[in-house]
Amino acid sequence: MSRSAAAHRSAPLREGFTTGSAAAAAARAATLFALHGVAPQAVDIPLPPPHPAEAGRLTIPIAAVCGEELGVRAAVVKDGGDDPDATHLARIEAHVTLDPAFSGVGPHVLIGGGAGVGRVTLPGLPVPVGRAAINPGPEAQIRAAVLEVLPDYFRGIALVVIEVPDGEAIARHTLNARLGILGGISILGTGGIVRPYSHEAWAACIDSALDVARAAGQVAVALTTGRRSERLFQERHPFAPDVCLVQAADFFAHSLRQAARRGFRDVVWAVFPGKLVKQAQGFSCTHAREAGLDFALLARWAREAGADAELAAAVAGANTAVQALALAGQGLVGRRLLAQLVERARAAAQGFAGPGVTVRYVLFDMAGACLFADPVPESIFTPADPLHLGKGSR
Repeated sequence: MSRSAAAHRSAPLREGFTTGSAAAAAARAATLFALHGVAPQAVDIPLPPPHPAEAGRLTIPIAAVCGEELGVRAAVVKDGGDDPDATHLARIEAHVTLDPAFSGVGPHVLIGGGAGVGRVTLPGLPVPVGRAAINPGPEAQIRAAVLEVLPDYFRGIALVVIEVPDGEAIARHTLNARLGILGGISILGTGGIVRPYSHEAWAACIDSALDVARAAGQVAVALTTGRRSERLFQERHPFAPDVCLVQAADFFAHSLRQAARRGFRDVVWAVFPGKLVKQAQGFSCTHAREAGLDFALLARWAREAGADAELAAAVAGANTAVQALALAGQGLVGRRLLAQLVERARAAAQGFAGPGVTVRYVLFDMAGACLFADPVPESIFTPADPLHLGKGSR
């Protein structure tokens, strides 16, 4: 690695904020304008529970505020920091209507989703079927952001409608449809802050996908490292339902532990050589920032598979796992090495999942050819009794 590259890797990474924080900030700004007629340039909001109100705060700039016939609309441009996703730079809007009608137990903050916010159509998520896809944490954050600025005398209703003008288009670049969230994006964010490479959002997405599959009665799941390995797995196993396909990426241990926790009995991993070797090394997370390929170890495994000293040295000097396996070739040594890697990866996976889960592997090369495949019978994808119909599984 060059010095400039090393400096780039060590430079501080900029944090961003979640769609939930963006919605809470927009709702607070609209409420302030409705109360005082002044458009704030930025607002200070609480982070989602369980952050203490006095400790967990976030200041977010406001892109626009304007009065409308029935209320006030405010907008925030979502900032993903140095870990952007499909919602980075999305315009998150809140339309707020204050109804001062007296209630002895008020004030009340009612929160809904409008255009560009998806609707939940499948059980298993923390939001009931039929509701707008605004998760409980962000919903509580929005409510707190509004309640904090309502005056003591206000005992009425604050109606907050969250909208995302380009939400339906943005959602096409997410896994929402797979999770049964249709018509727009989700308003998410358990912590309120996007921390680069913390992987919290992806881990939460894995958990949600597992919840939806389990709520549909499925007891088998196919974990893939991304869209390409998922597509290749689907082509080879067209009987696998979409709801059972989960892009687990680098979350080797997390996805297996969470699958076991939810009662899945079969887990299939669809991988490429680089991830297979890292899994065989036993890394809990196979991201390049956290897990490096140990080519000296791979060379030792090649010797155990029957490679001579010259071949082992070549494997030790390889640049990628693909190159190392190509050097081993398709003969006896190469087949033994591949089989050993799969069994080492399976043993590591079994350690994370526990004894109640059968772990299978399907390995593809970078051209899409299948290098190894455990039997994956169609019968494992036959659903059992559905769980927790109509509500989240946790």
